[in-house]
Amino acid sequence: MNNRATQSSKSRQYEPILPKRKEWPVVQLSRQRKEFIDTVVQNSVSKLQETASTIDLLVDELETTLYKEKYRVRENPWAVDPDDDYAFWNSVKKQLVEISTLQTDNYDQEAEQKAQVLLEEIVTRYANEIASNFRPSYYQFARKVVTFGFSRLLNASRVKGFGSLFSNQYSLQDKIKITGEVEHLRSLAQQGTIVMVPTHFSNLDSILIGWVISELGLPPFIYGAGLNLFNIDIFAYFMNSLGAYKVDRRKKNALYIETLKAYSSLAMQRGIHSLFFPGGTRSRSGRIEDKLKLGLLGTAMEAQRINYIRSQETGEPAEKIFVFPVVLNYHFVLEAPSLIRDHLQREGQERYYIETDEYSQSAKIVKFLLKFFQKGSNISVSIGRGMDLLGNYVDDEGHSLDKLDRPISMREYFCTGEQITRDEQRESEYTQMLGEAILQEYYRINQVFSSHLVAFVAFELIKKQHSSLDLFNLLRLSEEDLVLPYNMFQEQCERVRQQVLELHRQGKVDVDERLNQPIDEVITHGLSNVGMYHSKRPLIKNKAGNIETPDINTLYYYHNRLLGYNLHRIIHHQEKSFVSVAE
Repeated sequence: MNNRATQSSKSRQYEPILPKRKEWPVVQLSRQRKEFIDTVVQNSVSKLQETASTIDLLVDELETTLYKEKYRVRENPWAVDPDDDYAFWNSVKKQLVEISTLQTDNYDQEAEQKAQVLLEEIVTRYANEIASNFRPSYYQFARKVVTFGFSRLLNASRVKGFGSLFSNQYSLQDKIKITGEVEHLRSLAQQGTIVMVPTHFSNLDSILIGWVISELGLPPFIYGAGLNLFNIDIFAYFMNSLGAYKVDRRKKNALYIETLKAYSSLAMQRGIHSLFFPGGTRSRSGRIEDKLKLGLLGTAMEAQRINYIRSQETGEPAEKIFVFPVVLNYHFVLEAPSLIRDHLQREGQERYYIETDEYSQSAKIVKFLLKFFQKGSNISVSIGRGMDLLGNYVDDEGHSLDKLDRPISMREYFCTGEQITRDEQRESEYTQMLGEAILQEYYRINQVFSSHLVAFVAFELIKKQHSSLDLFNLLRLSEEDLVLPYNMFQEQCERVRQQVLELHRQGKVDVDERLNQPIDEVITHGLSNVGMYHSKRPLIKNKAGNIETPDINTLYYYHNRLLGYNLHRIIHHQEKSFVSVAE
């Protein structure tokens, strides 16, 4: 099934997909927002009561939540946090003291009643914090602004003269290429509920994906967007307008996590297309995700089971949920230097010193976009094959297929005997299977750019020249030790390029069309694009014609994009070809 022909959106105009009913489910959610939140609270409290089934367990959970939230408010406050955060959690503390006193005096029934009220109060607060503010009129306006603004920036940077801001000489399709299973995605968006799961490299990802959804004529999606994005004014406006629900990754307590999961599950049960980043946060290392956070994927599993139960009770067809992996391909990432420092600090602890350098202001984002459009760099968005919730591919009619392309029944996987049953252990195993299938699809549809190639080869050659050093000592080398003879660099680029093209022929990776040019042109293009915006370029060609590394840390970040394909063996062992993708 990996040999299916894929499409490119270039020069193609897609008609908007119309709803099967009067309006899209996400529009219904916006009109029934209060009822939706009330149902989320009810479902969350019910789940939490199952796990904290006694007054002692419930009080323990409430006290744990209070401790973690007081720590967050004190040690890691954000500008986007509610103004009454401190006062609210002080109120929770007072109520817990009162409940504890009632327990001590053996008023257990009254203590339990107050604990249940407090549980619902906290969950209600969380549900309102998380909830999307999607409004159809704002959504349409934001879509137009994103498209118009990007187009104006593109033409202002590429067309000289006063009229450049009003020129239409260049379109966004010239800069942002959408490849892969476009028609397949559009077909299934009309037959079931889509869960789009992109890779995550940059704060720009959410707006980029929003533009892609609009460009392909897809219905509105709700987003699981990191709350940190709402600290940035320009992102806060567009995320709110596009219907993002907020995910606060600082909040690790069970009450918040259960509320977030209930919100996601209920949205999918109601047929609302959803998007979230299963890696959980931006890739700090620059590598494509090799491990996923399965919590929100698990909510899709729960929603599918509930859809089957509803079908069993009503006799109506069950709405099916389809998962679409998406890979975002950049030549350079705005936040790369700070992301790799964060990664190295986590990996090396005291062996590595971190400085702060995060692009988190609207003015810097706009400046970056202008720089991006000025350069010859492109972005590609690779859309993978649709899957069911066990990771099986599906056809254009939504039928699940086994590895021999034979139709199989998804419903049976949720049955005990003939009846749909809730089995959380079973569904947890299914979610693991789905996560593994998504990762495999990421690596299959990843598009190799010239910048990825040159960064990978340069770093691996430096590693080979200093094979006695571990990573952190390697990163301490002076610039004088980081020069590569061009002839050697060219030879190894060609060898690795040939292996990448072989993997592409086998359907194990995708490649940018520029990778088929003569190798010197590939190298020139890669050097001009890799880390092009950073004040210190990770890789340059010096006056003597050799390859230098002014910033090895950032080079390491871009090198990591090609981990997972065993390409390092080509350089370190001088072997000709490898076909395995496992590393």
